[in-house]
This record gives sequence, structure tokens and C-alpha cells, in this order.
Amino acid sequence: MTQSQCTELFQRLAAANPQPTTELRYTTPFELLIAVMLSAQSTDKRVNLVTAQLFALANTPQAILALGEAGLVAAIRSIGLFNSKARHILATCAQLIAEHDGEVPRTRDALEALPGVGRKTANVLLNTLFNEPTIAVDTHIFRVANRTGLARGTTPLAVEQQLLKAVPVLFLQSAHHWLILHGRYICTARRPQCANCIIADLCEWLEKSQLS
Repeated sequence: MTQSQCTELFQRLAAANPQPTTELRYTTPFELLIAVMLSAQSTDKRVNLVTAQLFALANTPQAILALGEAGLVAAIRSIGLFNSKARHILATCAQLIAEHDGEVPRTRDALEALPGVGRKTANVLLNTLFNEPTIAVDTHIFRVANRTGLARGTTPLAVEQQLLKAVPVLFLQSAHHWLILHGRYICTARRPQCANCIIADLCEWLEKSQLS
């Protein structure tokens, strides 16, 4: 995809959704951290159902630690991988208290040092909480980037690095959310809605012609 096509693509996404944001529900940086940690291999809809109940019980590191592993597992049991997520969340809460006065740190290194927090989660937090021009490549962004020709790569990191080079600076802050939402609702893994896609004419996916 040429630079002018890339610019046009994001101009259209921006016009359709001028202020995109995460669909995870949260009121504090800590709540978003926990929501993102729970979202691995789960849907935002499911996470929001679980966190609505969890945060009513405990929404600070101290309060979640007070629940203990049994209490936390009971609160998040309907989420996939709940046992390992509970252990990571408890360890993260302890580390936040010990090293960051209970606050979510603002640097990549400090975020990725938290148990259960990898590059993708750190990127979400840096972008959504701290307005860093980062892109967290999940399955949706990986699919959209490769299909459209925005950025092709065989790993999330490769796609992330290509996107950071390709996306015009003007759109870099919100690109993460536009691409996720486009992949979630239009450029889906199964039965993508190419006929209803506002960037279909810019997309380089060869199979789209069979779906129009």
C-alpha cells in the first residue's frame, strides 16, 4: 500500500469514528490494567461482565489482595485461563504496592516487569492511559494489517514495527483503536463484510473480490 493510500485509509476511518477508544469498561488506570490482563483469549464483552462484578468487590491492588486467590478465582471464573490470570493479577497487585505505591507505572519497562504483562498489554496501557503513539497488535490488528497491505509480517512484533513506520503521524495515536474495531466488526476472521467496508477499494486482500 502506498503512503497516499495509507493516509486515505485512516482519513476514512477517522471520519467514521473521530474519537475511537477501548470497549473495555474502566474508571481508573488500575481497573484498565486488570481488564486488559483478563482480556487475553477472551472477548471485551465477557471481560466487562466479569469486571462489573469484580470491581464492585475490589478495584484497588490492596482490595484485590484482600480477596485472596480463592476469592479472586471465584470472581473471574467465567473468564478463560482464570487460574493463571488470578495468580498473575495477585502478583501484579503485590508488585504495584511494593514498587509503585499502588499506581500503574508509566514506562514500558516497568509495565512489562509486572507479572502477566507482556508487550501487547503494555502497549494498550501506554496508548490508552498515557497517550503514547503505540499499537498493540492483537489478532484483529494482525489480520487487518496483513489483509489490507498496511503492514505484512508473520509475527505481531513485525507487524507492529511495520505499522509504526507506515501510519501517518497524524493518525498514529488512534490507529490502534481504529484497526481493532475494524477487525472486530468489519474485517472479521470469518465472513468479512467487504461489501460494507469503507476501505475496500484500498485493500489489497485478493479474496475480497469473492465476497463483494
